[in-house]
Amino acid sequence: MNANTTPLSSIILVLFGSFIGSFGAVFLKIGAEHMKGSLARLLSNYWLATGVVLYLLSSVFYMMGVAQGQLTVLYPMVSLGYIWTILWARLFFKEPFTMAKIAGLMMIIFGVGLINFGNA
Repeated sequence: MNANTTPLSSIILVLFGSFIGSFGAVFLKIGAEHMKGSLARLLSNYWLATGVVLYLLSSVFYMMGVAQGQLTVLYPMVSLGYIWTILWARLFFKEPFTMAKIAGLMMIIFGVGLINFGNA
């Protein structure tokens, strides 16, 4: 592999990792809502455990992806998980889309595109 190339498989692994990680955030929020100030519930909170497992699983996909590609290309793609997270927040928690959130997401997409375009 040329040091200046990033295989499509690495890109897919990192994007899949960011997708899984976004679900991790959803489960962590649900788990935090179920704790209601009681640390004793921490050990029996399967929502939190699921969130942690999803974050760990997403890290495995990141690791597999960055092993074969350029870190400067792949790591910014992790931020695309914010797109999924905002969608899940709207779907599961009825959080509003605001113009500021939409503008922020557009900047993330634009920034990731610039980084990848600059690599071409």
